[in-house]
Amino acid sequence: MRKIPAPRVMPEAKPYWDAASAGQLLVKRCTDCGEAHHYPRDVCPFCLSLATEWVKASGGGTLYTFSTMGQGEDAYTLAYVTLDEGVTLMTNLVDCDPAKARIGDRVRVKFEPTEGGAAVPVFTLEQGAGA
Repeated sequence: MRKIPAPRVMPEAKPYWDAASAGQLLVKRCTDCGEAHHYPRDVCPFCLSLATEWVKASGGGTLYTFSTMGQGEDAYTLAYVTLDEGVTLMTNLVDCDPAKARIGDRVRVKFEPTEGGAAVPVFTLEQGAGA
């Protein structure tokens, strides 16, 4: 696994990173329009309301797209994952053979430490995916 640089933690996203370090994935949901959004921010990007709250995500999702960079031990796979809650986030696909992954495969969140900062959510194929 490549070393992941620590994220820059902005004050409005600190609960997200604190939860990630505790092994929990959060998303923001607007209490006015009901839409979930990511990257976490205080203002709803759909209706511009300030009435947003943190909600625990299921941790499951679907592989939207991915690309492997580098070769051998230095290779890593970037991916976009659409969570069951409807938001899509950029992440890493880990602990699987990316050559066997397919768009639409089910994935599950796990958390990896960073270099001196908060843990980050990464995803791996669910059992039976990528077959």
